[in-house]
Amino acid sequence: MRAVRFHRQGPPDVLQIDELPSPEPGPGEVRLDIKAAGVNHLDIWVRRTLPRIPVPRIPGADAAGVVGAVGEGVTDRQIGDRVLLNPGISCGACVRCVQGEASLCSSYGIYGESCDGTYVEQKIVPASQCFPLPPQWSFAQGAAFPLVALTAWRMLVVRGRVQPGETILILGAAAGVGVLCIQIAKLAGLRVIATASTEAKRALCEELGADHVLDYTQPGWQKEVRRLTGDGADVCVDYVGEATWRDSIRLTRPGGRIVTCGATTGQDPSADLSHIFFRQLSILGSTMGSRADLEAALLAASRGQLRPVIDRTLPLTEAAQAHQLIEDRAVAGKLVLSLE
Repeated sequence: MRAVRFHRQGPPDVLQIDELPSPEPGPGEVRLDIKAAGVNHLDIWVRRTLPRIPVPRIPGADAAGVVGAVGEGVTDRQIGDRVLLNPGISCGACVRCVQGEASLCSSYGIYGESCDGTYVEQKIVPASQCFPLPPQWSFAQGAAFPLVALTAWRMLVVRGRVQPGETILILGAAAGVGVLCIQIAKLAGLRVIATASTEAKRALCEELGADHVLDYTQPGWQKEVRRLTGDGADVCVDYVGEATWRDSIRLTRPGGRIVTCGATTGQDPSADLSHIFFRQLSILGSTMGSRADLEAALLAASRGQLRPVIDRTLPLTEAAQAHQLIEDRAVAGKLVLSLE
């Protein structure tokens, strides 16, 4: 079977196609014959700089495909089932896992980061990690949804506790997580202010329901947020990091919440602590989510309330190009690798 791997960390061209033996499932496992794999910013960090990544490594957290074989004891999945993969993995036995909070497990990990990932034609996974693919979706749509939907749902609904009538500011809103944040915020009854860098990305944000879309490359966009909100947004979503952190603090109203799940421009931003304590801001970290979070997002999707947003689909052999496009910030929504 074919797999995309890197044998050393570095630029996109370290990704190569390798031939590997076909695996067989053990007890409680299935062999997922992958038809599409989503590409996430996490894949770029893993390939480029994330420490302690053993090599060779197959990147990729998201996948959709068909159950090709089942191991002993598997009764809830059958050969031929169309499924998508829950990208988060945990021990399943600790207190937090038993409580349904797997993403707080001390051994929590993500496919492609904590172990080999999904840029591969066949993968052995626990049967419990496979969710039915909505019947109206293609494999590409299934691969574009889980990680970003899980992340966005957790950020807004669970950690941010968004409420109808609130105003939310989403920075870099045309990214994979951002396009789901817009949809979830509108589903929850919020007014959405989105920022994006290009005309095409801003048009996508408007199509998804954003009430106001601002060009963050132009001076004065912060003043426009102030004009629209008065004393700032109730909730600010910031996964950009260093480049936007000061803006996030200053553009969130007194008593408001800032939710972060990443830092694509750097993880060590400067911050005036007086703005945080004097204005009583809540800084909320969020990582992935629980099984219940993914189930809730999929239920909303099955009702037509959420949808995957795919910029383009590329063949598996063009994984390096997919990574370069993300590094060049030339993507709105998600990139997907096709293995069909």
